[in-house]
Amino acid sequence: MSIPPLAAPGLRHLFVNGLELMARIGVYPQEREAPQRIRISINLCVREDGADPGDDIDNVVSYETLVTGTRAIVTEGHVNLVETLAERIAALALSDPRVVEARVRVEKPDIFPETESVGVEILRRSAQAPAIGDRL
Repeated sequence: MSIPPLAAPGLRHLFVNGLELMARIGVYPQEREAPQRIRISINLCVREDGADPGDDIDNVVSYETLVTGTRAIVTEGHVNLVETLAERIAALALSDPRVVEARVRVEKPDIFPETESVGVEILRRSAQAPAIGDRL
């Protein structure tokens, strides 16, 4: 995942790039037998309330919370599809009401030797977010 675009006024981007974890994921027998390496990137569009966060972590969406929650999701048990895992991570991110949009990429880097990775990327918006094109 590349560097996130500049945030629009009133928004900031929070990102986690290339989180590598071992996961039980896949539909094939060999994927059920042992964990495999996955790479997760998350880009959040976060609404700012206009107030100075005051150098206090309690006043911002924390990437530590995002990484810890993602690790917990991955260790919950076997998942068949990277799409399912991406949806669960997006739901975690969107559970914070300040998060307007979550882009989640889940990659499996060791599937085909001739590729860097395979996987999926999804974009999900909060139900409370304005329609695309509306002012946030």
